[in-house]
Amino acid sequence: MVTTSEGSAEIPMIADEAGWFQIASDTLGASGHTRDPQLLRYGFLLDDSTRPLPDPRSARQPDGVHGLSALHTVDDAIWHDAGWAGRDIRGAVLYELHVGTFTADGTLDSAIDRLGELVDLGVEAVEVMPLNAFNGTHNWGYDGVGWYAVHEPYGGPDAFARFVDACHTRGLAVVLDVVYNHLGPSGNYLPDFGPYLGAGSTGWGASVNLDGPDSDEVRRFILENALRWFAEFHVDALRLDAVHALVDRRAYGLLEALAVSTEALAATLGRPLSLIAESDLNDPRLVEPRVAGGLGLTAQWDDDIHHAIHTIVSGERQGYYADFGSYPGLAKVLCGGFFHDGTYSSFRRRHHGRPIPESVPTTALVAYTCDHDQIGNRALGDRPSAYLDHGQLAIKAALVLLSPFTPMLFMGEEWAATTPFQYFTSHPEPELGAATRDGRQAEFAEHGWHTGDVPDPQDPRTFERSKLDWAEPGHPDHARVRRFYRDLITLRKHTTAFARGDFASVAVDYDEAAGWFAMHRGDEWSVVCVLADHPVPVGIPMSVTHSWEATESVAGGVLSPGHNVFVGRRQS
Repeated sequence: MVTTSEGSAEIPMIADEAGWFQIASDTLGASGHTRDPQLLRYGFLLDDSTRPLPDPRSARQPDGVHGLSALHTVDDAIWHDAGWAGRDIRGAVLYELHVGTFTADGTLDSAIDRLGELVDLGVEAVEVMPLNAFNGTHNWGYDGVGWYAVHEPYGGPDAFARFVDACHTRGLAVVLDVVYNHLGPSGNYLPDFGPYLGAGSTGWGASVNLDGPDSDEVRRFILENALRWFAEFHVDALRLDAVHALVDRRAYGLLEALAVSTEALAATLGRPLSLIAESDLNDPRLVEPRVAGGLGLTAQWDDDIHHAIHTIVSGERQGYYADFGSYPGLAKVLCGGFFHDGTYSSFRRRHHGRPIPESVPTTALVAYTCDHDQIGNRALGDRPSAYLDHGQLAIKAALVLLSPFTPMLFMGEEWAATTPFQYFTSHPEPELGAATRDGRQAEFAEHGWHTGDVPDPQDPRTFERSKLDWAEPGHPDHARVRRFYRDLITLRKHTTAFARGDFASVAVDYDEAAGWFAMHRGDEWSVVCVLADHPVPVGIPMSVTHSWEATESVAGGVLSPGHNVFVGRRQS
């Protein structure tokens, strides 16, 4: 069915020899009494439907995920990035942001106005949390149902094109977070069109039918979606959400097919395209070359690095942190990438992971001190700045930014933002909103939290509290943190030892009793972290070039205040 302000019409669709039902878009315009595609709305009347349903491949949902679909093609006039050669995401400084809370307005266009600050900081790639269409005005984005559309309150598809173009003209690559393991709870009409969902569950919803009967077209739906972001929107990389939740028993699975298709498209477009997996499997085969039996993805998030750094600085040991927090554990992660590489995981109550071969570049692992999960999935959504001092934050920053891995920051981290990043939703259905709130409170009650302390995801104030306060970077204490981040990034970019991407470039020393830990990079440079809260002599002779707090050279080493990090060249 096609509808405009002047009326509506039902137009039959014709099946071709392959079984695809189609109609030319110019026929839609003629039959709908208008040739202006901006005014036209359309939907599908299935044999058993009582009303027209939105197009599962809709490029735009101007009236929400339950409304009719609109035709849309990105305007070529938006693009000014013909000189953008792209970049391999490995080794780049990434910056994860949520469009709705990055600025007060919460739109892609308003985010463009802040890109200059990221360039000044030294960021090289912006990673945007999911933008696909979901029901309601705001949430984290992982409840998306319109996989081909850009959420209208963020500005819609043209705004995303403007954002990507603005990033490229400023020298920033763009990473888009995409979710292929489940769909959101409201507005998912795919089951009306075919067997898109499987029999299993991911914990967030029904799993996607990747390997069951009639799953070929489901896989095609996903592959074409992924390639569209690269080709039509000029995106440089995709972050693939929770690939461990993909139920796919095929010999030639979705991830490998996606890697092969992405490489082929990169050759056609003449610029590098990257795939970054989020996985808790600790399986290096995700990023190993296919000739070596791997899947050939570009990189993967590495929670073990986060856990090892966070626990040794914060002292937290609850939940999945239980196995972390030791000096040897931090050393193992920095020198080998995974903590659980076939070892016993007390949280999982089984052995977990496998070792990373030395042939894998360290830049295939994405490291971070913060991300949306590690903040937002805390009961209060509190950032480390809420319970650590700035010296401790500096330690964490230095270990990530000067590590051999690909570093990622989470928005506001660079100035020790005091605003939380809480879990927020805006489900219009009262029953869905109540279930989300009650489920969240019950989850944290099991871990000893008072339910009254857990923010209500449906309360608009939870969303508003999570917006960054851009006045903070102007305050002296916050400005000092930001300068330190910028100095570390500059050091990483312009020092050969910190640019190396191999495990052989890392060695460690530590004195657990004294409370210091050193990460050595190459033959000359060291990053020394004083984890103790009191002055500590460190027995490593070195010429300090960067430090959070001033240090003093003493016989045989350096005297440092507590909760400090300093960087410099070792002396023989």
